[in-house]
Amino acid sequence: MMDITYTPYIDPDFEVLLERIHPPRVSVDNNIYPDCSLIMVDSANKHGVLLEVVQVLTDLDLVISKSYISSDGGWLMDVFHVTDQQGNKLTDESLILHIQEAICTSRIANKEARPRGVSAEHVALEMTGLDRPGLMSEMSAVLAEMGCHVSAAVAWTHKGRAACIIYVEDSNGRMMDPTRAAQVRAHLENVVEAHHHEDERRSVRLAAPAPGRTHTERRLHQMMAADRDYDQCCSCCSGNSEWDGVDVYGGCGKERKKGQIGTHVKIQKCKETGYSIITVRSRDRPKLLFDTVCALTDLNYVVHHAAISSQGSTAFQEYYVTDKNGTLEMDSEKHRVTKCLVAATERRVSNGLRLCICTKNKTGLLSDVTRVLRENGLSIMGAEIGVRGENAVGTFYLKDATGEDVRPETVEMVRREIGGRTVFKNMSPSRTSSGVQDEERPRSSLGSFIWSHLERLSANFKPIKS
Repeated sequence: MMDITYTPYIDPDFEVLLERIHPPRVSVDNNIYPDCSLIMVDSANKHGVLLEVVQVLTDLDLVISKSYISSDGGWLMDVFHVTDQQGNKLTDESLILHIQEAICTSRIANKEARPRGVSAEHVALEMTGLDRPGLMSEMSAVLAEMGCHVSAAVAWTHKGRAACIIYVEDSNGRMMDPTRAAQVRAHLENVVEAHHHEDERRSVRLAAPAPGRTHTERRLHQMMAADRDYDQCCSCCSGNSEWDGVDVYGGCGKERKKGQIGTHVKIQKCKETGYSIITVRSRDRPKLLFDTVCALTDLNYVVHHAAISSQGSTAFQEYYVTDKNGTLEMDSEKHRVTKCLVAATERRVSNGLRLCICTKNKTGLLSDVTRVLRENGLSIMGAEIGVRGENAVGTFYLKDATGEDVRPETVEMVRREIGGRTVFKNMSPSRTSSGVQDEERPRSSLGSFIWSHLERLSANFKPIKS
């Protein structure tokens, strides 16, 4: 006989009503620590709320050096240690007010996040495929030939795969009609297919203007995951006995280059609480927390507790999670989660030669810049391009196509040909996002109280070993 189960009806508007009755409380305190601001968020809990809060802070280019998270039951409490990019406290009252309003708005209105200067009417072209030198140059050349104006673009490369989102409009500043947008997509598809094998994965997708479009960088994570860039990822043990054994999944044992830190993932089961404990150790860098939480959220894992810290150039992240299907106890799922987390930490390029440009905006500018880089033997590992008023600004992460260090004369040649304001900088792999080691931060009595309060909410919740 078939079992029949009954579940109560829940009005889909009830969750939004609960948030309106109990809106998030956001406080920014500059008195607790001498070298950072403390942002505390109390909010009604639901799946994805942690990502929304981290997304707001990341979009403001704030550096999160530590975080304590707890969301047992129906309420969530997040604590973030935050500075600006220069390592200073957040003292601007308008910025503090904006943070408070942005977090509250993101919870109630589910506000989308597009690059600055991009409206909801802009057409988004999404591309995934095989990475190769000159790919972005060829794509931008096609757009320039078709009279398309690039308002913003973000590109990532990882494990021989590439993903790119380009926001475009007609050269007259108007939204493209569907027929013309389809023509542009078809031309880009020809460029992407040019060097692919018949059975090679590739995609050029047209995302029509729509409210609630996924955050651009989260969408890049989703695109690369759908392209299975994580297949070649694994967790590197590096001979550390603490991370050796059956609890470290995907260990490759490959030696890392001197001075570089591999990504390590360990998954354990906590029988006392029923949580699975996912520990990630990797090189510290900006936006690391956002990328990791993106992966866990899109894998449909619920983060109940977390502790994030850094020591020197190494970041430690520990998450107490549950999954709806209870599959994380299976070895196959542990391997999949490990690969996805390693990929999420490594997709965003933050080392190598970085080129920052600011110049007069014009149609075809992206084509001109990428052509100059290609002609000088430079490959693009990642890029972010946007518009600020009448100027175009962009950041390109570059490497020499031969694998050697970029020569000073090449740098000077590129600077002269591009024009405008250009800055080159070598990004050291040992550079941390906070610039201050964890042990140098004295913990005040209030900070200790917050930490002990979070510990009490979970019987086995404890700080990461550092």
